[in-house]
Amino acid sequence: MFIDDDGTAHMTDDRLLEPLALLGGQAARDAVRQGLARWLYGGPVAFTLARLWRGYRDAGLVRADDIPAAWDDVVTRVSQPCPAAGLPDRALVMGIVNVTPDSFSDGGRHMAVDRALATAAQMVAQGAAVIDVGGESTRPGAARVTVEEEWARIAPVIAAIRGDARTRDTIISVDTRHALVMERALAAGADVINDVSALMHDAAAAEVVARAGCPVMLMHMRGTPETMNDHAVYTDVALDVVRELRQRVERAVAAGIARDRIMVDPGIGFAKTASQNMQLLARLPLLANLGCRVVLGVSRKRFVGQVSGVADAARRDPASMAASLPGLVFPDTIVRVHDVGVMMQGLKIWQGLDHATEVR
Repeated sequence: MFIDDDGTAHMTDDRLLEPLALLGGQAARDAVRQGLARWLYGGPVAFTLARLWRGYRDAGLVRADDIPAAWDDVVTRVSQPCPAAGLPDRALVMGIVNVTPDSFSDGGRHMAVDRALATAAQMVAQGAAVIDVGGESTRPGAARVTVEEEWARIAPVIAAIRGDARTRDTIISVDTRHALVMERALAAGADVINDVSALMHDAAAAEVVARAGCPVMLMHMRGTPETMNDHAVYTDVALDVVRELRQRVERAVAAGIARDRIMVDPGIGFAKTASQNMQLLARLPLLANLGCRVVLGVSRKRFVGQVSGVADAARRDPASMAASLPGLVFPDTIVRVHDVGVMMQGLKIWQGLDHATEVR
């Protein structure tokens, strides 16, 4: 329950604060010190304006230093650092290793264990902190696989990564919707669960994650990979995604998963048109209302090709890197990519900008 500005009590808190007019570098530090701005998730980016939303009603654009006291709890959630979810507390690059014959970009490349391991080792050498291993394609129209087939694909790859000196200390994430695969992967040495269905696909999944106490990534999607394109209808895509993700987070917490182990992914490309993906990228700071670490995966997706005019998915890495940069307004975003080297270049430039305008 929350109390509105006029004293009205509401059972469901549908308030969202949208950070706007972002600053970085010395300007952010000066503005925060002078009380003109507030940190976004603890900085180094700060916001000087905020739009207040109650449901779909625009409750006003206000200065960051003039947000009503009734919104103090929301301001605190948006401004304070979010939990690291048990992972290193800095921006991380996650390398994608799809052990599938039909993924949209790299299907078939990593079906052989030695090739999957070689790719993982190269990604780690380039700077990847996490390797995301998946055995089921979730692109629209992808063929379904049995749980046993999915596990047969990824099990030897997890073992190879854990057993190789170049990669054994790397964080392994497993991209799966199935509780049995989750349980087996964690027992085999995986560290993180990455579920595109936000633990909604398999009724037993939340219990597996809760019992393991592992970090989990909850992604926004409507429907299933087969039907999601039929559900790309929103009143306001950014507000809807944040509120629906909040429901997923609350459901996970109710199932016994620690809130400080939960990460959220806006699900770019899942149940969203190209225009909606771009709108969502432009308004990512709204995700701070969830108080969870952010994961962003845009790599080589169809909308990147539509916007950049590059039809070949394998040639979309420069555009994918550019589309990932909006996620770096948060201090510890995890960006999920196919080309780690390109993304690391973009990340280093972004981080270098924070000190480029220091007063000397």
